[in-house]
Amino acid sequence: MSQQEAIAVAMSGGVDSSTVAAMLRAEGHTVIGLTLQLWNQRRLSGHEGMPEAVQGRCCSIDDVYDARRVAEQIGIPYYVVNQEARFERDVVQPFVREYLHGRTPIPCTLCNNHLKFDQLLLTARSIGAERIATGHYARNEYDPARDRWILKRPADKAKDQTYFLFGLTQEQLSRTLFPLGHMTKPEVRELAEGYSLALAKKPDSQEICFIPGGDYKLFMEAYLEEQEEPLPNTSGELVTSSGEVVGAHEGVHHFTVGQRKGIQQRLKGHQPNPFYVLQIDPDSHRVTVGTEDELLTQAMRVGELNWISIASPGEPMRVQAKIRHRHEPAWATLQRVSEDEVEVTFDESQRAVTPGQAAVFYQDDEVVGGGWIR
Repeated sequence: MSQQEAIAVAMSGGVDSSTVAAMLRAEGHTVIGLTLQLWNQRRLSGHEGMPEAVQGRCCSIDDVYDARRVAEQIGIPYYVVNQEARFERDVVQPFVREYLHGRTPIPCTLCNNHLKFDQLLLTARSIGAERIATGHYARNEYDPARDRWILKRPADKAKDQTYFLFGLTQEQLSRTLFPLGHMTKPEVRELAEGYSLALAKKPDSQEICFIPGGDYKLFMEAYLEEQEEPLPNTSGELVTSSGEVVGAHEGVHHFTVGQRKGIQQRLKGHQPNPFYVLQIDPDSHRVTVGTEDELLTQAMRVGELNWISIASPGEPMRVQAKIRHRHEPAWATLQRVSEDEVEVTFDESQRAVTPGQAAVFYQDDEVVGGGWIR
């Protein structure tokens, strides 16, 4: 990679992306800072019980200020690109729609697929940068034997973000740099201090960027009211797996598979054991509840697939499958059942397999591919 080749750094205002920009600048590269303005952080704050505070979330106005300050400090041009309309269309609206249909979406993955890599690469090219660099903890490299770009887990497994990156295409991987992939978080903070970055000790963002306070139910209700759309009536029955009606609920968007909180008080009569959400039926509005043992599932269907380390699976394939960001990948066999769907059979049943979440497949440190749980 030529040092004269311009690299656009996706600057979120956090310590990771700021360190990437400083690293590349110190190495002599031509660096341009880009921040995507995705959501007006005060748009629904304080609405119908939603908090005013916006601290602790990525992409806030404070983060834009921090990113600009770093860009000025290290002496690189910096631009803010407004993508609010596309973010609302491709991330916020699907998030609301999925919950109303009894599924549990992952907005961070949608954002990566539709904006942070898609639109960022287009913007970078428009200003003369053929590559982008981000602060994600991941590694990618070209394998000439397979003629493919391979996405790998990072050195710091505790910060592994490959689960959210399974949707990246070969074109996107070929033009993206992950300079932190071989580093640990403490090493990154130490490097930031070495560059005298003022935000070296800035805490990591914890919440979904467009939901103040982290209460997605309040957000959905406030968002629909703002859009002058009624909240659909999806109230219905709580039933056991045998079909016995044991209670009632106010709407399917209050639930996700594996949830325990808020179940007991909705049940009729005394139930000696805690109940969990097992299944959500968006058509009948029935929410099936049961014991923790009933949460275990051995097989699942996964669709809308994207393959990274292979073009596509032929024969049954052994992988480790990850079904949540914090889930430890579990051994499984995947079998293709159609052009865009595989069946995944775990060696040992897994807890709370949740429609709407991603399933990402690994072989050692390589990301084989992934898709969405159906």
